[in-house]
Amino acid sequence: MADRDDDDDDDYHDYSRHKNEQDDGNHDSSPPFKRFKSANSESSSSSLTASSVRAYLDEHPEFLDSYIQQNVHTTTIEQWLSKRPQKKSSISSSASASTPIDSSNKNNASTSIIKTDDVKRKNSSQTIKQLSSTTVKSMNTLTELNDKRRLLHELTDEVNQNVSKAQILYELSKSISSTVSADGFNLYLVDESGTSIRLFTADNDDEQSACFIPINIGPGHCLAGYVAWSKETVRISDTTLFDITKYPDGLYVKGDKVTAVMAHPIINTSGTLLGAVEFFRIGSTLPFTVEDEELYHSMTRERRLNDFLLAVTKSIFQELVSMDAVMLKIMSYAKKLVNADRASLFIVDSRTKELYARIFDIGREEHDILDSSLVSDKNGLIKKHSSDESACIRFPMDKGIAGYVATTGKTLNIVDAYSDERFNRDIDQRTGYKTKTLLCMPIMIQGHVIGVVQMVNKRNGHFTKSDEESFETFAVYCGLALHHASLYDRIRRSEQKCKVALEVLSYHASCTDEEYERYKISTLPSYIPNLKQFEFSPWSVANDMKPIYVLYMFRDLAASDSSNLNRFDMECLIRFTLTVRKNYRNVPYHNWSHAFSVAHAIYTVIKETQHNFTANQCIALFVACLCHDLDHRGKTNDYMIKSSSTLASIYTTSTMERHHFNQTVTILQTESLNIFKHFSPKEYRQMLDEIRHCILATDLVLFFENRPKLERIVESSQFDWNNKDHMQLMMGLSMTAADLCSSFKQWEVQRSNVSIIMEEFFQQGDDEKRRGIHPQSLMDRSLAHELPKNQVNFISFICLPCYSLIVRVLPETMPMLAGARSNLQRWQELADGHPSSENSTNISTSKEITTSTNTHQPASS
Repeated sequence: MADRDDDDDDDYHDYSRHKNEQDDGNHDSSPPFKRFKSANSESSSSSLTASSVRAYLDEHPEFLDSYIQQNVHTTTIEQWLSKRPQKKSSISSSASASTPIDSSNKNNASTSIIKTDDVKRKNSSQTIKQLSSTTVKSMNTLTELNDKRRLLHELTDEVNQNVSKAQILYELSKSISSTVSADGFNLYLVDESGTSIRLFTADNDDEQSACFIPINIGPGHCLAGYVAWSKETVRISDTTLFDITKYPDGLYVKGDKVTAVMAHPIINTSGTLLGAVEFFRIGSTLPFTVEDEELYHSMTRERRLNDFLLAVTKSIFQELVSMDAVMLKIMSYAKKLVNADRASLFIVDSRTKELYARIFDIGREEHDILDSSLVSDKNGLIKKHSSDESACIRFPMDKGIAGYVATTGKTLNIVDAYSDERFNRDIDQRTGYKTKTLLCMPIMIQGHVIGVVQMVNKRNGHFTKSDEESFETFAVYCGLALHHASLYDRIRRSEQKCKVALEVLSYHASCTDEEYERYKISTLPSYIPNLKQFEFSPWSVANDMKPIYVLYMFRDLAASDSSNLNRFDMECLIRFTLTVRKNYRNVPYHNWSHAFSVAHAIYTVIKETQHNFTANQCIALFVACLCHDLDHRGKTNDYMIKSSSTLASIYTTSTMERHHFNQTVTILQTESLNIFKHFSPKEYRQMLDEIRHCILATDLVLFFENRPKLERIVESSQFDWNNKDHMQLMMGLSMTAADLCSSFKQWEVQRSNVSIIMEEFFQQGDDEKRRGIHPQSLMDRSLAHELPKNQVNFISFICLPCYSLIVRVLPETMPMLAGARSNLQRWQELADGHPSSENSTNISTSKEITTSTNTHQPASS
C-alpha cells in the first residue's frame, strides 16, 4: 500500500504541475499587441494594428526588453522558444547538395560545405537581433535548460542503438550544437594514418567513404587541423581576423556568412585524439562565450558518464553472482573511468572496525605478482586462489589514506602521495611500484560508508576535479551493486543453510524420553580406575557406558570451580550427552566412539598437567572435543569442495569444522539441551567463542599455520599463560593433540584404529572414482599396500611436531610423545618389510579387537 500511495502522490504532483503550466500559458501567451493595447487603454483602438506595434518595437527594443523581463513568465518564454519557426539560411541549398566551393585562399583546393541540416537558431524577426545582451543571455540560458532536460535522456537511449563511434560523435555534436544555439557544426575524425583528420557527414555510416580531402594535424593550415594538434579550444568572434600563424587557411568549410566559431578537440579518457568539432553561427553578432565552452565540456562529460554508467549497470546487475565478482567489475570500471593505472577496493567490516580486501590490482607485469596463490584476470586484477580467509588484507579503519576516507566519508585527491604523511610506503617498498597520485573515495549506502575505492596513478597527469565528480556518481552505483551483492550472498547462504538443516533434521533427532529415563536411573560412579592415565584405551569402553563416562568426566571438571556446582543441571547434561551421541553418523571412524576418545584425551591433559586453563576454558575444551565431529559424513573438506556439496557453498573454509560447530550451537539452542543456560549472556557468548575456536582448531590447515607461531614464542621463552593470544594458540594445540590421540596409544589400539580410518578413506576414494575424481594415493584402495609408508609420513610430519611442542609447554604430556615415537618405529619396520613386526602386529591387532568388546567396570558410588 505504501508503494501505491507513493505512486498516487506522484500522479497528483504531475497533474498539479501540468495544470499550473497550462494556467501560466493561458495568462502570458496571448499576442503581445493585445497586452500592449490593454496596457495603453487611453489610445484609440482603431489606430493600433499589428504592423504599427511591430514598427514601434523595432524602433524601441529597450521597451520590449523591459516588458518581457517584468511581465512574461519564464515558462511562456520556453514555450515561445520551442514553437519558433526554423528558417534555413540562404546557403542551405548549396550545403545540402554537398557542392564543393572554390577557396579564396592561395592554391588551396579545399572542398567546402556548410552543415545546415542542424540549423535551429535562425529567426525571421529582426527584433531578436536588436534585443539587449541581457535578454539574449536570458533566452539562451532558457534554451539550454529546456533542451538539456530532454537531450540527456535521448543521448543515453542512443547507446542501445547499433551505431558506429562516428555516428555517436555526430549525434552528440548535433545535440550540443542545439544547446549552445549554433547554426551548424562540422565534425572531423582522425583517419587510419593518425596524422590527419577528415570531414564526416551523416550521409553515409562508413567513416572513410563519408570523408573528404584529409587535413594535416598541425599548425599552419586550417582551424580544425590546429585544434586537433594543440588539443585546445578556440573561440573566434570575428571570422575575418584569423590568426595567420596558427591557422592561416581559416575554416576548412567556407561560408561568407559565418560570423562566429567555437572549435573543440575530441579526446577520449585515455588522452587519445579522436577528432575535432567546429560550431558556427551565421550572420550573428553574438560570439561564443566561456559559458558555451563550459556547456560543451559539461555535456561531453555527462554523455560519456551516462554511457559509462549504463555499461556498468548492465554488466554488474545482470551478472550479480558473488561479492568477489562485483568487486572485480567495480575495480575494472573504476580504472577506465578516471584512466588510472591501478585500483583497490576495501570493504568495511563494521564488527571489527577494519578495512579488508580480498582482490588486488597488480597491473599486467608478471613480476608484480608476489604470491603464487594469486590469479590474474584479463584486466590485471587478481584475487587469492586459496579460499582461506586469512588471504585477505586487513587493517584498522583509522589507518592510512583509505582509513581516513572510511572514517570521515570525505574524498581525498592527492597529487603527491609521498608528501602525505598518511600514505603507507610499505607496499611500494615490497613491490617496487611507485605510487604518485591517489584518488580515494567512499562508497556509501544510506549515509554509511560500506567501502573505499582507491585509484592509483592517473596515466596522464593527476586526478582532476572532473574525475572526482564523475567518480562520485559512479560510487553511487558501486554502493548499490555491493549492497545488492551482499544481500544476494546472504539469501543464497540462507537457502543453502535451510537445505542442510532440513537434511540434518531428517536424519537426526534429540534423544528420546526413554533413553533419558534409562540413564537417569543409572548410578554415576564415584571413581573410575586408570581413567586419567594417557595409556587408558577409551575404545575399550562399551557404547552404552560411554555416556556415563562423559557425565563423570564433565562433573569432575566442573567440580574444580566451586562456582560451577549449581550451574549445571544433571537432567540437561544427560539429555545433551545423549543428543550429541545421536547426532554422530554411523561412519567407520569419525563417529561417537572417536568423539568419546578425543574428549577423554583432553580430560587426561587437563587432569594430569600443570596448566593454567580457567575452569570455563576446561569445560569449553571438553565440550568442543565431544562435539568436534558432529554430523561428520566420513568425507574430508577437500572432497566437500570438489564435489560441490551444499556445505562447501556455505562454508568456504574449514568446511566440516564450521558445520560441526554450527551443529553444536543448534543443539544448545534447545532449552532442554542448553547446558549453559544458567550462564550470564556475557559468559554464554564467551563460552561459545571458546568452543568455536577449539572446534575450528581441529582443521589441520589451521594447525600448520598456528604451530610455527607458538613454536617461535616457546623458543624465545616468551610464552605467557596470561597472554590471550598465547592461550588461544595453546588451546588449539591441545585440541589437535587430543584429536590425534590414537597415534600415541598402545600399538594394538593404534593399528586397529588405523585399519578403521583407512576403510573410511577408501570409501571416499571409491566414491571419488565413481564421480570421475582422481583420489589421493592415501585414499586409493588399490594402493593399500603403501599404508605403512603413509603412516610413517603422517606421524613424522604431523603427530611428532604436535606432541614435541606441547611437551615443551606441558612436560607432563610426555607419554603422548613417547607413544607416538614407539608407534612410528613399528610402522617404519613394516615399511622396511621387517617380518617379525608384521607377525606381532597381526596377533596384537586381533587381541585388541577381542578385548575392545569388554567393558571397564567403574566403582559405583
